[in-house]
This record gives sequence, C-alpha cells and structure tokens, in this order.
Amino acid sequence: MENTLYNNEVAFEIEPKVVDETRQGETLTLEKKNGLRSNGKKFYIESYGCQMNFADSEVVASILANAGFDSTSEFLEADLILINTCSIRDNAEQRVRYRLQHLGAVKKKKRGAVIGVLGCMAERLKEKFLEEEKLVDIVAGPDAYRALPSLIEEAETGQKSVNVLLSREETYAEISPVRLNSNGVSAFISIMRGCDNMCAFCVVPFTRGRERSRDAESIVNEARELYKNGYREVTLLGQNVDSYRFSKDEKLVGKKLVDAKYDESVINFARLMEMVAQIATDLRVRFSTSHPKDMTDDVLHTMAKYHNICKYIHLPVQSGNSRILGMMNRTYNREWYQQRIAAIKTIVPEAAISTDIIAGFCSETEEEHQDTLSLMEEVKYSMAYMFAYSERPGTVAAKKFADDIPEETKKRRLQEIVDLHRKHSWELNLADVGKTFEVLVEGVSLRNEAELYGRNSQNKVIVFQKKNLAPGMYASVKVTDCTSGTLRGEVIE
Repeated sequence: MENTLYNNEVAFEIEPKVVDETRQGETLTLEKKNGLRSNGKKFYIESYGCQMNFADSEVVASILANAGFDSTSEFLEADLILINTCSIRDNAEQRVRYRLQHLGAVKKKKRGAVIGVLGCMAERLKEKFLEEEKLVDIVAGPDAYRALPSLIEEAETGQKSVNVLLSREETYAEISPVRLNSNGVSAFISIMRGCDNMCAFCVVPFTRGRERSRDAESIVNEARELYKNGYREVTLLGQNVDSYRFSKDEKLVGKKLVDAKYDESVINFARLMEMVAQIATDLRVRFSTSHPKDMTDDVLHTMAKYHNICKYIHLPVQSGNSRILGMMNRTYNREWYQQRIAAIKTIVPEAAISTDIIAGFCSETEEEHQDTLSLMEEVKYSMAYMFAYSERPGTVAAKKFADDIPEETKKRRLQEIVDLHRKHSWELNLADVGKTFEVLVEGVSLRNEAELYGRNSQNKVIVFQKKNLAPGMYASVKVTDCTSGTLRGEVIE
C-alpha cells in the first residue's frame, strides 16, 4: 500500500487516478449548437492524478471543442487519444506506460489515429515517450495546451510533435472549461498555476513551472456563470491557494502581503474567496490546497464570516518532526504547524481538517515517526492522504539524500499511520451522530436508488432517503448512524 487515501473507513490508491470521461460527448454536443463547426474527428481523454489535472483536462476539452473536435467515451472510436498524466508517484508512470500499450490498439483499427501524452509526466519524460514508447505522437506540457490544434496537425503528417515549454504568464484565464464527467452540482475553478515552494520530495515546480495567479475578475466571472448554469458548489484550486495574489499593477504583486494588505488594487486569497462567496448565498465555496506557511488568520476570518464558505481545510503536514520538515524544505516546523492548527480551532472551531503524510522519508528514525503519530493524536484529522516515500528523479531529495529506509519499514510505518487515522475517523464520525447538517445533494447513492448522498460543510459524505429532493438542492439532515467511512441520516422537514 504505497499510496493511500484514507477517508474514514475505506483506503484507496489515489495515484494514479483514472477517469473515463463518459459525459464529454454530451457536453460538447450541447456546445456545438452554439455555432461551433465539427471537423468530423473525435477525441478521447483520460486524466490521472490530482484535481489540478482534472481541471486541466476540462481546459483541453474546451480548446479541442473550439478546434472542431467532438468527443467520445469509446477510445476505439477516437481519432485522437490523450492521456493527461501525473508524475508525483513512480507507480503512476508505470500505469501510464501500461495504459499506452492498451490504448495503442486504436492505431490498428483506425488509420491515422493520433496518441498524445499531456501534463506533468509529458514535461518530465518527453524523450522517453518519443524514443521508447513508439505509440506516442504528441507530447505537450501543462502550459502548451493552446498549441494542441497545431501539434495535432503536425502529428497527422507523421511527424512527432512536442511542446513542453513552461510559461511565466499562462493561466488559461479566458478559456471556459468544458465540464467533464460532471454531476452538474460541483465544479473546479483553477485560480493559479505552478508552484514556488521547492519541497525536497516534490516534482511540481519542475513540471508545472513558477507560480502565477489568474486574473481575479475571470475567476469570479467563471463562478458566476457556473451558478447561472445550476452549479451550487465551486472548489478554488491551486498548488498553494494561500499564496494567490493578483493585481493589474504587476509591481504590486511582488510586494509583501503586509505592505499591500490594504491596497484595494491587490487581491489576496482571502479577498478572492470573499468575492466568490458574495456571488450568491447558496453557492458553496471550497478550496484546495493550503500551505501551512502561508495560511493567514485573514483567510480564517473570511471563512468564519461567510456561511457559504465551507468549513473544511486541507493543510498538509507531511511529517510531525521538525528535523524531517527541515529536510523536506517545508519552511515551517512542528511548532509553527501546531500554531496554525490552534488558530483554525479558535477562529473556525467547527472546521474539519485533512492532511497529507509521508511515511519513511530519508533518514527518518523511529522516534521521528512517533512524532508524526503524536501530532495526529493532537489534531485528529477528518481525512488524510498517506504515502510511503517514493523517490522522484530530479527532486532535491533525490539529489541530496539517500532513500535509506527499507521498504518493509516504510510499509509498517504507513500502516501504523493508517490504523491511527482509522481510529480518529471513527471517533469523529461517532461524535456527529445526533447533529443536524446542511447538505448539498450531489447524486443518487450507488448502493440504493431510493437514497441520495451529499456533503456537509465539513466535506463529509452523508447518505439519506430521497423523498422529494434532487441533486443541486439543499437539505437539513440529522445524522442517525455512522460507519468509520460514511454518515447516515434522515431529512428534517
């Protein structure tokens, strides 16, 4: 169990995550009625990894739709197959290579079919994909999606097409994403790209480039349009949303937050979140991901001020030991993280907190592992993404530190982390029994068509009877029972 998402009862592999975007065709067909002319070609896309990758796939779908492509959920029908990749974990790369062999069958059926690899892995492994994976025709990095139509044209002539250049300006701000695999209730909005945090274990700064924030007005307009189209929840996405800063005057963007805090022309994350929350009181606002070094009390006070800003914070800790955090270049120590947790519990006491944890980082001792467990006991996370350390080529850790913790030890430490989180999840869910929550209905339960499911402000899934409710509506639900993975409740009339 190298990579584990543990949300209460159930543990999953999360890297890579593969989604067959089965609603693309329906979405794009509707848009083509608005004047787009089809070129008679179909594309198929799969997305792996984090929420940012799924949001990027929606941008890609929009670009292809404007270029005349239709979509299909059957890859054997496609003229163009795209895999949007993740390069965070080693097994993600292995899965993509295996998947390419499977998808390559389309070339035997359809002459002239083109296969492309997009995203983080494309930027990092461009030579290998072109030289070793003979099936790949296009390699495009995260900042090259606007060039896809020309890259496709070049590939259709038999040439290999590559664009993995990283940009300091690209945010795709004016592109209206095509909502893929959408439930029609919740949507992602990318507010920034890239990352300036050089965490020792992470490849993101090398594969997604430097941090840049998207025009605030375009973000608010996208959220407003989603609300107009029936969506009732948006998640503001960034590698580190707390460092969001936008101003028409680029000189002000570089100023320290304390200097520009009261400058109306500078929009920080707290102000952006408030602007989105003010669109409508029944539009829920979530965000991901926060960084402990950048989460200010200003953000917390804004959360507390608005009912429709969800009381849920993903605050990755990675390790509970200060020495390991220093080696990871997280730029905070255990005490700083504890202070941020204390601020959350004081200013937004009803907030649920989730995290990321790495087991078995380079040179981690048994005592330092115990520090992580003790911090977990102190915080009691509602959800956690837990990993055994996996060295990634090109990172600072790979260059400077020996990956010297035996795999058996990594697995044992990870299992101890998972077991402790299982205990905390059960305790937190049990404490919710008898409470009433406002739940946004998201869909029909997979196990029982007579039941619906939705999430409360704390991002917990609750299952309840359907009655006369439908997705997109709000319901008051009293929790009557729970497992360590799910809350069950009854609708309060």
